[in-house]
Amino acid sequence: MSGGQVASLALALVLLGALAVGVGRAGRLGQERAVVVAVARAVVQVLAVGVVLGVVLATPVLAPVYLLVGLGVAAATSARRLAGAGRTWPATAAAIGAGAGSAAAVVLACRALEWEARQVVPFTAQLVGGAMTATTLAGRRLLDDARQQWDVVEGWYALGAGPRQATAELARTAAARSVVPALDQTRNVGLVVLPGAFVGLLLAGASPLEAARVQLLVLVGLLAAETVAAVVVTRLLARRLVVRPDPAG
Repeated sequence: MSGGQVASLALALVLLGALAVGVGRAGRLGQERAVVVAVARAVVQVLAVGVVLGVVLATPVLAPVYLLVGLGVAAATSARRLAGAGRTWPATAAAIGAGAGSAAAVVLACRALEWEARQVVPFTAQLVGGAMTATTLAGRRLLDDARQQWDVVEGWYALGAGPRQATAELARTAAARSVVPALDQTRNVGLVVLPGAFVGLLLAGASPLEAARVQLLVLVGLLAAETVAAVVVTRLLARRLVVRPDPAG
């Protein structure tokens, strides 16, 4: 990146941040500080990731380490959102790992992407992020519904049902609704908005057909990863719901 590009990037980011702050203040949203902090964090984090990825791509043996660290952070982030069910880190790690791992394995087994760090790392990392979102949404929905409908769950227990049977309907509903954003994104791609991977590849100079190929892998891969993650986390959390989830964690 040349000095001119750095200056242009910095100016654009400052002006975009100022636009968000100015309009937010005019609209009395009370989020001016949050916007400034978010922009500052994004700059630091993205630049840091760029440096780290540069090292990883130059030393492919580090790729598994990078992905495992990402999985650990994603699992911990999701687990913090599901504190009402006790120690949920093993469940979130299993769900995110199963979702991202299975989807990535299918793509690589079909040779739809080359077995090289430059392609495998960013693709798998995106799957981890999507699986984390689905895990959090499904788990949170399950815990909220179980808390609100605990009398129904207790009724099943009174009939001799186990945790999985007592929460089966709640788990199915939570898993299904957590996948709705991925379904909508996949269903409406290109009609409502051009997704990130497509735009990024076009800006990098790839042909529209090559950008479409990669974007399809990302979209359908995310749909698969999120579906697996949602089902796994709700099944695992359902086994823990022997008492009413604590809203305070």
